[in-house]
Amino acid sequence: MRQPLVAITSDVRTFENYTWHAAPDQYLMAAYDAAKVIPLIVPSFGEGLDIDAILDGVDGVLVTGSKSNVHPELYGASASAAHEPYDPARDATSLPLIRRAIERGIPLLAICRGIQELNVALGGTLATEIQELDGRMDHRAPQSDAQAERFAIRHPVHIKPGSCLAQVMQSDSIKVNSVHRQAIDKPAAQLEIEAVADDGTIEAVSVKNARSFAVGVQWHPEYWVKSDSPSRKIFEAFGDAARAHKASRERLHAAE
Repeated sequence: MRQPLVAITSDVRTFENYTWHAAPDQYLMAAYDAAKVIPLIVPSFGEGLDIDAILDGVDGVLVTGSKSNVHPELYGASASAAHEPYDPARDATSLPLIRRAIERGIPLLAICRGIQELNVALGGTLATEIQELDGRMDHRAPQSDAQAERFAIRHPVHIKPGSCLAQVMQSDSIKVNSVHRQAIDKPAAQLEIEAVADDGTIEAVSVKNARSFAVGVQWHPEYWVKSDSPSRKIFEAFGDAARAHKASRERLHAAE
């Protein structure tokens, strides 16, 4: 069987007088090397895209992290400097892509900004500058010019027994990295909390009654898939779900 194709969200960036629709290499390589799928970057054209046409041709959706944040007006908050930077073209693309992938039962893995987009897409809200909230730890990356130090694995998350993530990890606790200043505030009703940090910050969610793998994590497993077993397990589970979806699609086509 050919490798599944997986849609990857894109950020819109301006560089050397060009506008780019791009995704970081770590996500693409993790999808390719660990999930064993072929990643395809979806341009952030918003309403100009035929979402169903895209989903007709793929067997999974990977929603990446990003420097930008979901625009607060999309979850009923007022925009401020604390919420910046924004990427409205990505918002207009990724949120409907997420909703439709869930409706169609297409495997979904959402990382960092991705878990926040997943929550907002389904009606939840976000909190910003969480390190300033009472009782919260500082979830931002350590100050360093070295990416390996910024993405270092440094704190535990506690996994809900019997959850999708518990089945993937075969553990009730793992250690993760932390590179964020926003997090889920009010979870969407359609989401199940799968894991939390020591300070109560929501670190992972799944979609209730999902027809396929549909998980969001706040940390960055893409960075350590070659050396960290929990990071690799997440991508392997996503890849397995994409292959199962592809096989199911092919059986349906053969029966027509």
